[in-house]
Amino acid sequence: MDADSHAVVAAVLRTARAARAPVAPVSSTHGIEGLEAAYAVADLNTQARLAEGQRIVGLKVGLTSKAVQEQLGVDQPDFGVLFDDMEYLSGQDVPTNRLMQPKIEAEIAFVVGSDLAGTTPSYAEFLACLVYALPALEIVDSAIADWKIRLVDTVADNASCGVYVLGDQPVLLGQLSLGDLGMCLTKNGTTASVGTGSACLGHPLRAAYWLACTMAARGQGLKAGQVILSGALGPMVPVAAGDHIHAQIGALGSVSCRMV
Repeated sequence: MDADSHAVVAAVLRTARAARAPVAPVSSTHGIEGLEAAYAVADLNTQARLAEGQRIVGLKVGLTSKAVQEQLGVDQPDFGVLFDDMEYLSGQDVPTNRLMQPKIEAEIAFVVGSDLAGTTPSYAEFLACLVYALPALEIVDSAIADWKIRLVDTVADNASCGVYVLGDQPVLLGQLSLGDLGMCLTKNGTTASVGTGSACLGHPLRAAYWLACTMAARGQGLKAGQVILSGALGPMVPVAAGDHIHAQIGALGSVSCRMV
């Protein structure tokens, strides 16, 4: 695909999100092939959001849970950009009128404490740049109708980013064995999803390290204060207005929200 084709697909996805009207898979309707083409489309819409005055406040790793990969029929992770208007705090109401077909998942978030330059870091260098872990909820949302996505569809659509919710109490990195933590997510008081830290690419820190290396390969680093959503610990759960969501991630703590 050439630059003009990328721009056409970016506009289709941007319009779908603005109108909250999902479209057919762009992989089939516009012939997107390959991850580089898909990320080029996503980059155009990142630039469009920045031009509108939004700020990048973090990154997300998507498709880290085998359960979620099986739900969506994909077989590798991807990443997306988090903007300042996507963030909510535990206990807040999350408006559904900004979403199309939301699904929720519990995750472990990391807070970057110091800049990490855009060169491939060692694992120790990567760990040294992180400071906190937090329980989090990610509410993913696809601009592709009925979530009929291939990997290139979700990548082009900014990794199906919707909004996210952060827990209140940060925990210093190293205080807990994050891979061993159990997760239980309830919807309206009923268990809806369970999992463990190890469901996230074997360990949430490995998922976040994959992100750091992937961004370095693209000539980009991590910045102090950014949030990293490391990926789902269990299956996604559809949500709608009126749903109360609560997730407990072992000793890391809990996080909750209400969909309105």
